[in-house]
Amino acid sequence: MSTKRLVIALGGNALGNTSQEQLELVKVTAQTIVDLSQEGYSVIVGHGNGPQVGMINSAMEYSSNEGGNTPYMPFPECGAMSQGYIGYHLTQAIQQELKKRNIDKEVACIITQVVVDRNDPAFLTPNKPIGAFLTKEESVILSREKGFHFMEDAGRGYRRVVPSPQPQRIVEIKAVEHLVESGAIVITVGGGGIPVVETPQGLQGVDAVIDKDRSCAKLALDIKADMLIVLTAVDRVCIHFNTPDQKALPEMSIEQAKRYIKEGHFAPGSMLPKVEACLDFVENTNDGVAMITSLQKAKSALRGEVGTIITR
Repeated sequence: MSTKRLVIALGGNALGNTSQEQLELVKVTAQTIVDLSQEGYSVIVGHGNGPQVGMINSAMEYSSNEGGNTPYMPFPECGAMSQGYIGYHLTQAIQQELKKRNIDKEVACIITQVVVDRNDPAFLTPNKPIGAFLTKEESVILSREKGFHFMEDAGRGYRRVVPSPQPQRIVEIKAVEHLVESGAIVITVGGGGIPVVETPQGLQGVDAVIDKDRSCAKLALDIKADMLIVLTAVDRVCIHFNTPDQKALPEMSIEQAKRYIKEGHFAPGSMLPKVEACLDFVENTNDGVAMITSLQKAKSALRGEVGTIITR
């Protein structure tokens, strides 16, 4: 009997806003990942990179704009940097946790490119904020000089925004498959993957951010995972969230999830993309199951004690 494959999508709460904070938080994340591996599952990990890629992008922009010798760094390269250092921290923390438990298992991180469609409608409406807050005057200058798009952000200033296209193809999927088959814990599609488009000259990076839950759903489909687990800040998905009528959901069918989406129960940019990613996976498999729960309760959720299960 083959080992069941779990694709884990790590939310921002599993990582930190600074390098030092992240080093501490990934120790907890590693415990959960190794717990699941020790239960006999083959574990493949995807993660977000929102704060990290913004930090790198802001630092690079500041350095290049302040008269220093630092060259301007394109946004896809900033995404690759974030994949590298988050993957390094996760790999190291998982290796240390495996060593504590005397488990002999490889951990591998792959810098992953994800192909998007150049004609994706998302490119017409950039809406993902990245980088530092600027004044209106600063945003106008950068928009004129570099062609960036900016939006006012909750009265705190103006931030650059980039598109969030849908993932079409994971470039390194065969390498991921080989590593999974070897028994390694694999870290891939970091930050949703580095967005690239196909050109006559080959792949080319684009200024965009792919939703990491969507990419993890695509990854789960491609490697024929048995389950997609989206780890976030809550133990279960709720309807009527933050109201007196709040109700936690132990399970949802595809039909129920779509009805709740239509009724507006899940916030865009928060729970909505997570539920939609789960639907992407479950609708396109015969018996695949998706789950949304918290990082701390992942092991209990697999025993059916907590979490929200989404099935056909």
